[in-house]
Amino acid sequence: MKVLLINGSPRISGNTFQMLNKAIESLKSNGISTELIQLREKNIKGCTGCFKCAINKDKKCVVKLDDFNEVFAKMIEADGIIIGSPTYFTDVTTEVKSILDRSGAVAFVNNGLFRHKAGAAVIALRRGGGVHAFDTINHMFLMNQMFVVGSTYWNLGFGLNEGDVQNDTEGLANMEDLANSMAFLLKKLKDQ
Repeated sequence: MKVLLINGSPRISGNTFQMLNKAIESLKSNGISTELIQLREKNIKGCTGCFKCAINKDKKCVVKLDDFNEVFAKMIEADGIIIGSPTYFTDVTTEVKSILDRSGAVAFVNNGLFRHKAGAAVIALRRGGGVHAFDTINHMFLMNQMFVVGSTYWNLGFGLNEGDVQNDTEGLANMEDLANSMAFLLKKLKDQ
């Protein structure tokens, strides 16, 4: 079983990364393999709305001039997907929005490629807007019939500067609980 974690922050080792890393530790301790993709290192544009994915139905986006199809193939492979983003004006980063729009569309029109996978949103924020960003990610998961995994509270971590989230003990505990819950669900799904 494998969980793909996607860091949508332009800060490669910022608070979003640190929260995802906490989840990785717990997933690994539960015997789940992980892979982390840093969107900052990828070139992924927004959806063009051409609907060629619905015509071609080849599990790919027709736009081949960026790294989307490489990341999307890993999303299809994974049993679980955790997408993390900092909060930018009460929403996800443009990099995360591009992944959500394109992967959600291609998965949907190709007979539900994400159906029955586990998904979780992880949000870093300074003060407000986190729940809206959290919802943005979860809406794509729900639209694609994924099982959304939660924690003991919203999957949020507070901090402005790199490393501030390390002072949010509740947020870090939620990352551990989120990973444990995802591992539990993946093991149950495998038994089916």
